Amino acid sequence: MITWEDFYTVMCAMIPLYFAMFLAYGSVKWWKIFTPEQCSGINRFVATFAVPVLSFHFISYNNPYQMDSRFILADTLSKLLVLMALSLWAALSAAFASPRRRGRRLDWVITLFSVGTLPNTLVMGIPLLRAMYGDFTQSLMVQLVVLQCIIWYTLLLFLFEYRAATLLIEDQFPGTAAAAIAKFEIDGDIISLDGRDPIQAESEIDADGRLRVRIRRSTSSAPGSGMSSSLGITPRRLSNVSGAEIFSVNTPARQPQPAPAEQLTVRDITFGYRSASPHPSGYASSDAYSLQPTPRASNFNELEICTPVWVRSPAVAGGVKLAWEGCGGRCGQVDKDVGGEKDLSFRSTSKFVVRKEDEIEMEGEAEQEMPAALVMLRLILTVVGRKLSRNPNTYSSMLGLLWSLISFKWDISMPSLLKESIKIISDAGLGMAMFSLGLFMALQPRIIACGPKMAAISMAIRFLSGPTVMSAASMAVGLRGVRLHTAIVQAALPQGIVPFVFAREYGLHPDILSTGVIFGMLVSLPVTLLYYILLGL
Repeated sequence: MITWEDFYTVMCAMIPLYFAMFLAYGSVKWWKIFTPEQCSGINRFVATFAVPVLSFHFISYNNPYQMDSRFILADTLSKLLVLMALSLWAALSAAFASPRRRGRRLDWVITLFSVGTLPNTLVMGIPLLRAMYGDFTQSLMVQLVVLQCIIWYTLLLFLFEYRAATLLIEDQFPGTAAAAIAKFEIDGDIISLDGRDPIQAESEIDADGRLRVRIRRSTSSAPGSGMSSSLGITPRRLSNVSGAEIFSVNTPARQPQPAPAEQLTVRDITFGYRSASPHPSGYASSDAYSLQPTPRASNFNELEICTPVWVRSPAVAGGVKLAWEGCGGRCGQVDKDVGGEKDLSFRSTSKFVVRKEDEIEMEGEAEQEMPAALVMLRLILTVVGRKLSRNPNTYSSMLGLLWSLISFKWDISMPSLLKESIKIISDAGLGMAMFSLGLFMALQPRIIACGPKMAAISMAIRFLSGPTVMSAASMAVGLRGVRLHTAIVQAALPQGIVPFVFAREYGLHPDILSTGVIFGMLVSLPVTLLYYILLGL
């Protein structure tokens, strides 16, 4: 039975975290203490130093030789069950869908997996569960953090890169053409296929008669040959601190005034993508607590990544270039100019005009084929490895795990000089992470970005489906008592921030993940307290 003293202990652990978050929110939203540029500096510190050092601190002090295998198995099983159920749904529904619509199933598999299985364990889970069930839960949460950083976030990144690669291949090699690709060659300065870097794909036939595709950085949106095409339209400089980009869901991009729009067909469109961020991101989960200032109010319905509209560019004779419209009324004007056509809005992705006859033609197209599985695997593993190599959290997690293996194996203590240096940063990490979340909330024009219906669905998945699947998996592996309660409450934590960072970078339902982060933080305290009380009855 939960006593008032237990309840007060939990509140003593949680209220300081929310105090830091709301203090940051008020500092920007009401009191105007921090400018957007100052918020960027704060969040760059959190992304680059505070959170990675905090991760290292928790992981390095956790004994890896005393891992709770049953608890880890329950968490792993719950995630695998969700992933298999979503994959089965995607496979069955794809059997009755057109070839062009089948790729959308992967989009929802990625988003629903992120919403349902990846909570904010590091920042919220450790202090909350420690207050509820005791100090031993810190070790359990750290074990889950290690698995998230090393396995589940890597898997999520793999899925995002696979999706980006398939979109690129479908656009440049439609139908059966892609099956002939024997090798992808990626230049060393290409970090990802997420579209944040302007890249260009060129193909050639080698001496053995095999089709080879080279992916390189593009300095022009005009293709050099009929077989090459570019993604992105403007070159941008690399960040001086890759992997710790400062961003917001609705960062506007400064763009030149486009030429008047003409009526276009889908056949006229050359694929292009321009990130909302003014700088390419090296990756990342270190972006988990970073954001870009939003200098003006905006309509969050379209997520203000500056909704793209397809317009004919005078720079490319007879071609089409993607121009990103700002929101000073120009988007509405373009929509008006192309009236009578069907406007496909995917909120967080793009807008373009599709004629009905083109849509019918698309439905009747040949089945899209992909390169050989080994060719695709090499491509995706290459870009995933490059992204992970630029993520500070990758190094902090691996170094923390390595040090814990050494120190607990041979009973070696960390030198006091190094220990205190890490401690002074990690002590600030938790409060700064919550402060950063408050800044993020204050810079967004709307808390519920995806609309009330989708927000309700995502909250139900996060706070009802997640704990339900976890409880079933935990009982299936024989987890009982306090550890079972810990597993269930852990699954009811608010949405993790790293999945939102990925969704933002790859343009896949960032409005849903943004709502999960912001609105989820507000409702998580009463929800987790409710679970705590019910499980204690």
